Amino acid sequence: MAGAVGTDTFAAAALAELIAAGVDIAWVQRDPGPTGVALIHVEASGQNAITVVPGANAKALAVNVPDAALGPGTTVALQLEVPIEAVCDFAIRSRRCGARVVLNAAPAQALPPALLAAVDVLIVNAIEAAAIATALDLPLTPETFAVAMLRRHGCAVVVTLGRGGVAGAVDGTLITAPAPAIDVVDTTGAGDAFVGALVAALDRRAGWPRAIAEGVAAGSLACTVAGAQPGLPTAAAIRRLAT
Repeated sequence: MAGAVGTDTFAAAALAELIAAGVDIAWVQRDPGPTGVALIHVEASGQNAITVVPGANAKALAVNVPDAALGPGTTVALQLEVPIEAVCDFAIRSRRCGARVVLNAAPAQALPPALLAAVDVLIVNAIEAAAIATALDLPLTPETFAVAMLRRHGCAVVVTLGRGGVAGAVDGTLITAPAPAIDVVDTTGAGDAFVGALVAALDRRAGWPRAIAEGVAAGSLACTVAGAQPGLPTAAAIRRLAT
């Protein structure tokens, strides 16, 4: 994990969770001040609205990650709760070093052309896909957007559709995957779970069909428990639902 935390009690709690999960935090920087937090509002239907207070995330840099860690066979997953300039610089450097670059373009914002040029896999939800499509004058439906992005920028595209499952374009092929029927409690963290499971599967060379299946399983399981972090499923639970 590379990122930033502050010097408050939230930092200790966040780092403790990562350490307990076996995550290497050597590249997590500590900045004076508050740790980034998210204020989450959940409707009775399980849908959510999130207010993000960046805190230390606004100062996150990737300079702590050495080039030696970004060689061929490495998968780098990026998201947009840190400065877009840092994301762009790190994506370009990672691609130059031979790593596969996965961008979860969330929360939605304008994407610099240089960033798109450095991305191998783009993961977005329907709202984020529509925002990018509008900015780039591309088709708005998830399937046609994914194909257009693949043709224009050469990156695989996966669009998550909640109960509608997944649509995307990978290796020149249109892909779709349904979501299992579940009792939705809280959708917070579902996108993060999907991205994490999909990227982990790709990183271990599981192949796209299995990666999509595990991503959908992880995102679905995350919706069955209240809270973003408590809802993140285990690898064993993901494998059971994905088979």
